[in-house]
Amino acid sequence: MAEKGEAAGKRRAKVVTRKYDAYVVAAHANGRLFGVGFGDGAVRLVDSENIDADPTTIAAHDGAVLSLAPDINPGFFLSGGDDGKVMRSGPPSVSELIAEEKGRWIDHVTAHAESGTRVYSVGKEATILGKKGTRKLKHPTAVGGLAINPKGKRLAVSHYNGVSLWWLGTEGSATVLEWKGSHLNLAWSPDGDYVISIMQENSLHGWRLSDNEHMRMTGYGAKVRSMAFTKRGHFLATGGADAIICWPFTGGGPMGRAPLEFGYAGGAPVTAVASNPKHDVLAAGFEDGTVLIGQPGPATPALIVMGENKAAVTAMAWNPDGDRLLAGCEDGTLHVADFRL
Repeated sequence: MAEKGEAAGKRRAKVVTRKYDAYVVAAHANGRLFGVGFGDGAVRLVDSENIDADPTTIAAHDGAVLSLAPDINPGFFLSGGDDGKVMRSGPPSVSELIAEEKGRWIDHVTAHAESGTRVYSVGKEATILGKKGTRKLKHPTAVGGLAINPKGKRLAVSHYNGVSLWWLGTEGSATVLEWKGSHLNLAWSPDGDYVISIMQENSLHGWRLSDNEHMRMTGYGAKVRSMAFTKRGHFLATGGADAIICWPFTGGGPMGRAPLEFGYAGGAPVTAVASNPKHDVLAAGFEDGTVLIGQPGPATPALIVMGENKAAVTAMAWNPDGDRLLAGCEDGTLHVADFRL
């Protein structure tokens, strides 16, 4: 456990902060742009090359943004809303309808640029929008999360009592990874051999696909709301505790091994994590608005934001070069940190 007296290191970035009047739902990077989805239906584009410039605001949805993902085109973002629309937003102020399910909520969206695939979910159904047309996939219960593997060949769909794996390029039934309980957000390991789901209870469950080995990751004091593999896949970082919990994924996975913990920030739980795309560095946001970055291990992480607004960090994203970081909070605050000092 991280020492309770651990203090964050000196701030090492220029930080620009803005405030909006809506909850930050999700944030991602696609090329030089960050895309941020808000509870008022707006998607805002933040230029990571010029963080002092005002973001572009696009009125993407007539209602709340429920989900957001990088689109298949650089600089564009795919969003789902409670207005039943799947929208594509990008520069200069593009807002394009991709699909519509009238009277229903678009709970989850994802996309894979190299394969040219978009996926969204409504209730028990996931819809693939690919180069070969549209394909609808039925599941036994409501979809809890979507994730396409790094190679863009398989889709993981979580639901009650397990995760269904579908091949994107061919018709056929799913391979079901079974485990009792409600499965929500999903993550693939960088090598594509592990699938991890966040459970409704305070735990994670995973599968090693090479031999169907189960992995249970428990002991959290709060619900896990975010997870991310480090760049090389050596650790899976998660929230759900008052420090960043990093499960080891070298040497066969985490079973029978204790997680590494670091980044204590005064007792508030970690609510969001993001993995740097260039280095084995993690960013963590806390329920009190604090943002830290560091590497798994004993070194003291760097303090980026003190958490003066006391609003939980709900979304985080790194730019592709790994030297700028965006963090959004439930009160509509956006922080963008530039580490090119």
